[in-house]
Amino acid sequence: MKIFRGLRHPGIAPGCALTIGNFDGVHRGHQAMLARLCSEAAQRGVPSCVLTFEPHPRDWFAAATGQPDLAPPRISALRDKLAELARCGVNQAVVLPFNAALAAMPAQDFIDDVLLKGLGARHVLVGDDFRFGARRAGDFALLQAAGARRGFDVARMPSYEVQGQRVSSTAVREALAAGDMAAAASLLGRPYAISGHVVHGRKLGRALAESAPGRQDGFRTLNLRFSRRACAWQPAASGIFAVRVSGLGSAPLPGVANLGVRPSLDAHDINGGRVLLETHVFDWPASLGPEGGYGKIICVELIWKLHEEKRYHSLAALAEGIARDGAQARAWFERHPAAAAAAAAAAHPATGRI
Repeated sequence: MKIFRGLRHPGIAPGCALTIGNFDGVHRGHQAMLARLCSEAAQRGVPSCVLTFEPHPRDWFAAATGQPDLAPPRISALRDKLAELARCGVNQAVVLPFNAALAAMPAQDFIDDVLLKGLGARHVLVGDDFRFGARRAGDFALLQAAGARRGFDVARMPSYEVQGQRVSSTAVREALAAGDMAAAASLLGRPYAISGHVVHGRKLGRALAESAPGRQDGFRTLNLRFSRRACAWQPAASGIFAVRVSGLGSAPLPGVANLGVRPSLDAHDINGGRVLLETHVFDWPASLGPEGGYGKIICVELIWKLHEEKRYHSLAALAEGIARDGAQARAWFERHPAAAAAAAAAAHPATGRI
């Protein structure tokens, strides 16, 4: 899949079958829409194209108005969203920066300047609740009328349901907030996962070795850290999880992970209060050596939630808590061999292409 940031790129196809949206999570409803988009594109002999936005428009409005509560928790970071769009067979994705100019753009200008002049849309497929333009003034009727005048087709995709429940990003967020990873996986069509580059942390795991007799590796961890920007990425899930990790040059490996802000630690440490996904793999690959994980792109599947984050008041208590969480995660994998195998089969190999 070709990826373009903004519209001013000579590599963007001069014509396309297009869909527009945030596609947070790329859930099963999105997947159904993308399958239809790819079919429409093939019938017309043009590339399939997704127009999406970064930051999420609600993130931008939250920052612009000083109301952080307006920003929804995010199911997926941009990297994971683009990887899932590619997996669905999309030919090109255009990531449009959401800013004050775009927020103020009238709906008709969005059609003329973005859809037609910028992307050469010949077919536009949207969801049943699609709105666009300043103050969300544009709707399906306006888009359809413009298509009739300007010569592009417009179609609307009905809601997608699973067992009578409408599949939506909101429904996925609610499942993740409740810690119901099975429900989230059902809505997503895959286990919930986060990927990124492994970065250096505080090296606290080494200090924990002194507080955990018999654990000379000191609970070695793989750290993924997220944005510092004004409306920093806040994941829809948080807490302690049994996980599987791909991207270490072997089959997916079981482990335990903390997704959150590490309340036991000083907010002024290297993490700086940002969200961190900190994963301890049970059986560290010997081929990596002690420092071999840094810089790798890994994919962490959050399979089962153990509990919310906890505050520990000493390294010894933290070490005991990590050991206890690890034992619970190991026990869960032993009790659910079929689920563990399914998670391994569904794992997406992490690559450096996005």
